[in-house]
Amino acid sequence: MPYRLSRLAPRSERPKEECGVFGILAHPEAVRLTYFGLYALQHRGQESAGIAWNDGHAVRVEKGMGLVSDVFSEDQVTTMHGSSAIGHVRYSTTGSSSLANASPLLVRSRRGSLAIAHNGNLTNALRLRRELEDEGTIFQTSLDTEVVAHLIARHSARQAHGGSALSLPQLADAVAGALRQVQGGYAFVFLGEQGLIGARDPYGIRPLSLGWAPRDSRSEGGYNMVGGPHGAWVLASESCAFDAAGATFVRDVAPGELVAIDRNGVFSLQVEQAGPSSLCIFEYVYFARPDSNMQGANVHVARKNLGRLLAREAPVEADLVTGVPDSSLSAAAGYAEEAGIPYEMGLIKNRYIGRTFIQPDPGSRRLGVRLKLNALRQVVEGRRVVLVDDSLVRGNTSRHIVGLLREAGAKEVHLRISSPPYRHPCYYGIDTSAPSELLATRAGVESIRDMVGADSLHFLSLEGMLQAVEEAHREAIGAAGEKDRPVASADPLHRGYCLACFTGRYPVPLEQANQGKYSLERYEEERV
Repeated sequence: MPYRLSRLAPRSERPKEECGVFGILAHPEAVRLTYFGLYALQHRGQESAGIAWNDGHAVRVEKGMGLVSDVFSEDQVTTMHGSSAIGHVRYSTTGSSSLANASPLLVRSRRGSLAIAHNGNLTNALRLRRELEDEGTIFQTSLDTEVVAHLIARHSARQAHGGSALSLPQLADAVAGALRQVQGGYAFVFLGEQGLIGARDPYGIRPLSLGWAPRDSRSEGGYNMVGGPHGAWVLASESCAFDAAGATFVRDVAPGELVAIDRNGVFSLQVEQAGPSSLCIFEYVYFARPDSNMQGANVHVARKNLGRLLAREAPVEADLVTGVPDSSLSAAAGYAEEAGIPYEMGLIKNRYIGRTFIQPDPGSRRLGVRLKLNALRQVVEGRRVVLVDDSLVRGNTSRHIVGLLREAGAKEVHLRISSPPYRHPCYYGIDTSAPSELLATRAGVESIRDMVGADSLHFLSLEGMLQAVEEAHREAIGAAGEKDRPVASADPLHRGYCLACFTGRYPVPLEQANQGKYSLERYEEERV
């Protein structure tokens, strides 16, 4: 039976990151800088945005559906006063896209207020939720984040006496106790009345970094422009958000580490023993912004290396190389440099068309691609084109883009993908389809080439992808003068990265009942 491109999923072609998180402490304009930080992280989530801040009396939250610019205005942000804040941009994986599930999640008790922002997915959330409900816990959302909130509440109830507010060490201990019960890939930031907490899963699947806004001696009265007398501490999913907040990168939060921050500084607690380093390699392929650094390696440099390795593996005679805007442009530049073929802007992206134009029916999706991308006839007409893209998941968008180039007069279109075939769903916080909807699980390379209409097709090998990222690390280490420092923990299975979407080898155990995008939401529907 011939293979057909999937029409089952209303989602866009590429996988979507669940969200981006940001937090800052000890700054008189904490909310405003969180607002800027969320702008920098907008690519990680476009369904909802929210900010929680401590106004000196309690933690408050403001959130809504849409982009950061849809939810907040600069005038509105200036009315949200506080010296500490956290922010969140969301793309839903666990829990539907709704205002009730927008974050940060705010919980209040007689022991104080706590806001939680979460990037990732908990693979045992469904089992934990059922256990909590059996004990009488009432849930208000279908977020796995709320499971953590109730676990924290249960732990904190054992610590404070007579309903007194928790100290920061007590809150950190309660958070640690909750995180020891969960599994999955996650990065959390918590804002309480006592301070700021950040935490990362034991395998380091989801990224989280610590930044510092240093004292500026030029500022009036010895106070810096970005903090109190000692500066401001910042947490973020990506280092690009530090630039927006006027901060500098200090270090990555280690796998399994919890950092508790107040005006006295940063205190570290190893919540769980770190497993083999397993940062999601798709951060380098697609998710992260090119100007971000992940584990010390610049994302743009890594993507150029992906393109270079791709050119070595799959050379072809062509007149020009072009990339699919924006995430594939670095890889396309690397391919062109390695192959000695001119790089041209063959596709133009309309930056003012949002995700709402990608609709469930195939006709609307094709129109959405045309609205978002246009081929430059003057560049591609009559020429042999190498089209570089970062991934091919369902195949629909690749087919439409190849068609755009052919309609613009391209003589040949050679599709080059700067990652291996995407064959397995992600259960750690990335929106991907069921295996039956992933094109590479049911079709070989030649069948896919025929379906997308390309003259040739090549996926970067798994070894090539790893080598490209490792070379970016070696370059960063060399530039820092630390040539003897190891790049990452050398695990024989995945060499320091989560490769599950390519290999099917998952670093964190999966619970069958919780494998799926909306498992908690389905559970709610079943109960009703």
